[in-house]
Amino acid sequence: MDIEKYLEIRNGLPDSVQLIAVSKFKPAEDIQTLYNEGQRAFGENKAQEMKAKHEILPKDIEWHFIGHLQTNKIKYIAPYVTMIHSIDSEALLVEVDKHARKNERVIPCLLQFHIAEEETKFGFSFEECEAMLRGDVFPTLKNVKICGVMGMATFTEDMGQVRREFQHLHQIFNTLKTNFFQNNDDFKEISMGMTDDYPIAIEEGSTLIRIGSAIFGARNY
Repeated sequence: MDIEKYLEIRNGLPDSVQLIAVSKFKPAEDIQTLYNEGQRAFGENKAQEMKAKHEILPKDIEWHFIGHLQTNKIKYIAPYVTMIHSIDSEALLVEVDKHARKNERVIPCLLQFHIAEEETKFGFSFEECEAMLRGDVFPTLKNVKICGVMGMATFTEDMGQVRREFQHLHQIFNTLKTNFFQNNDDFKEISMGMTDDYPIAIEEGSTLIRIGSAIFGARNY
């Protein structure tokens, strides 16, 4: 774990960008160490792992769920999750809404888009998302709040391609803002950029960067 690197990244961010420290697969002690440095937002991609950490760590931590979320795991995070970055289907959003209602909460969510050329990434196409937002179900969901978009660029050394993909996500954000969320002040977040590409993401309008290995070191699976 590299506290100096963490402080360098954090202190170098513009005021418009929030750092999500990606703590997946890392022990609670590491999260506590960063917490003691003032970090509050942490990203996890396994619901049960997030639940276990939430139970033993300080209660003012903001937990961001950034992985592919299975509908049968929503119950583990619905009582406390700060934001779900990875809404990639209407069915998932409906289930999140249901569990949020059970917990008397409104859960902030981001719509995940498939912007990479890799086939392995999850996410809406623009057409799928537009169909959902224009459909009959979406207006009935009162316990979720759409706060913006999320995407992952292709894992490549071609930073020109990465930049184009981030630009594409920003274009999607702008189109959705104009067509669906013009009067919604909550719709303001663009979650893009990780350890290898976050400086480009910030240049292209990211408001939430998700950084793990630069801070915590290589993953321990």
